[in-house]
Formats: sequence, C-alpha cells, structure tokens
Amino acid sequence: MSESANGRRGALPPGVSDSQDLQQKLREFDYLSEDGLATAIFLALKLGRPLFLEGDAGVGKTEVSKVLSGMLDTPLIRLQCYEGIDVYQAVYEWDYARQLLHIRAAEAFGGEDSTEVERDLYDRDFLISRPLLQSLEYRGDYPPVLLIDEVDRADDEFEAFLLEILSDFSITIPELGTVTAERPPIVIITSNRTREVHDALKRRCLYYWIEHPTFEREVKIVRTKVPDASDELTRQAAAVVGVMRKMDLYKPPGVAETLDWTEALVALGARRLDERLVESTLGSVVKYREDQQRVKAPGIEKLLATVDAGGWGYPEK
Repeated sequence: MSESANGRRGALPPGVSDSQDLQQKLREFDYLSEDGLATAIFLALKLGRPLFLEGDAGVGKTEVSKVLSGMLDTPLIRLQCYEGIDVYQAVYEWDYARQLLHIRAAEAFGGEDSTEVERDLYDRDFLISRPLLQSLEYRGDYPPVLLIDEVDRADDEFEAFLLEILSDFSITIPELGTVTAERPPIVIITSNRTREVHDALKRRCLYYWIEHPTFEREVKIVRTKVPDASDELTRQAAAVVGVMRKMDLYKPPGVAETLDWTEALVALGARRLDERLVESTLGSVVKYREDQQRVKAPGIEKLLATVDAGGWGYPEK
C-alpha cells in the first residue's frame, strides 16, 4: 500500500461522527440498515478500506453503493463482473479505430515521420477509460463510489489482478506510466457466494454478511419503498416471502423481490392477498418454474392461512 494513497483515505459525510449518525443518514436516503451493517459502512468510510459484502441475491448489497453515491453526492462507477472479464474491459483499452484514422490522416497529409506517428498513437487521447481507471482518475470533493459487483462471477485471474488495485490504488499502463488515485475511491465489492473468493482479496477489505431482514424490518423497508401499499398488504407480502425463504427454493426471494411483488400488487389495486392474486403474480417474486411448483405444492390457500394466523414458518403438510 502506498503511503501517499493511505494518507488521503477516508470520506465521511458531513455531520456523521459515529455509526449511529451514519445509520440515521442512511435512513434519510431510504436505506434501513441493521446496526452491524451501519458500523461496517462507517468504518469503511472512516478508514478508507474496501467493504466486501456477501449475502444471498436481493438482500441489498448493491443498494449500499447507490445510497452512498447519493449521500456523498459523488459518482457511482460500476464494474459488473462476469466470467471471462479481463483487464481491457475493466481498466482501459486503446481506441484502435481512432488510431487507424490518425495513421491514415498522417499518410494523407504527410506532415509527420513514421516515428512521430507511432508515438502519437499511444497518446492519452487514444485511451478509453474503463471503470477501474475512471475511479482512479476522478477528481472531486469526494472520491467516487466504485462498485465491483458480483466478483464471484469473475475468474481467479481477474480476482488476482484486483489485489494490486485494492492495495495501492494505482494502475500501470506500459505506454504511459503509472496512474495513482489522488484520493482512493470508496470501494464496495459484492458477492452472491456462487464460489468462494480468495482470502487474499478478503484480507484487503472489511467484511460483512448481509442476512435477509427480519419480518418487522422488511415491513419497514416495504413501507418506505412502496408507500402506496396498504398496511395489511405490506405485512402479508413480507410474511409470505418469509415463508418462501424457508422452503428450500433454488433462488429464495430477496428484499428486491418483495418490493417488486408489492409494487405489482399495488398496480393491480390489491389491498390484501388472496389465493388468486398470489397465483397470478407469483412470477414477480419467484423466478424459477421449479420454485413456483414448490411454493404451490402445499396449497396457496394453506400458505395464506398460515400467514394470517401469524405463523411465519413453513406450512405444515
């Protein structure tokens, strides 16, 4: 880790001096965090350390970076990871089309010798910045938020490449030299844990596992995000989703699916759930056919009866 970069780390919002302040600030931006997550975010901002967030899909990992971007009024720069992603897609690549045009223009007008033309081809003007380089070159009152999303989808080689950036916040471009961040970006890394991420990457980060919210917290989240939903509908939807998560589904619904489902129900004018509504809108909350069959197997009427009776566990057969 370079000493100069470390000395410029840290970026707390104005008026935030501890994790409770930050939790309140997050709430103002409609993100209801539990105490542990608020503390992890606070430390990441204060110490300037990358924050590694793991948890099931849809629990709000990506949302953290969006909220921080809005809270600090700074750009969100997103790198979506996938199998096969390489340095050229994540950091930079040369604009070959423009380089070719430059060569043809030089040939047409004949003002430069071949050595000068070749040198010009690797000028900064011909470089296309990708998310990692953009985050290092950004200049502003606050550093940008760099979201490295779903790092578990990337290959081991790319994960190893990230180690250098997360340590020194610099990148070497052979033709131009080393680019070092004036202020290191605020880094949020997410993983759905489709595979284990190497310890070397985790050692460079603070770590937090985001659980599905409790029933009462999920109700509060839905009330905040979908204020048009009736109180009864909100509680029923949160409770049914809670039951679904205990059904050993291939893809248990996350908070994002609860919100999608509630929005869909409100769009249909629903005030409370019934068997027909659940069956006709199941695709808003459960996205695999096999999972839908598993949800329907015990009987939706029985599922609703269990929820209405206050039982959030899997319905008895």
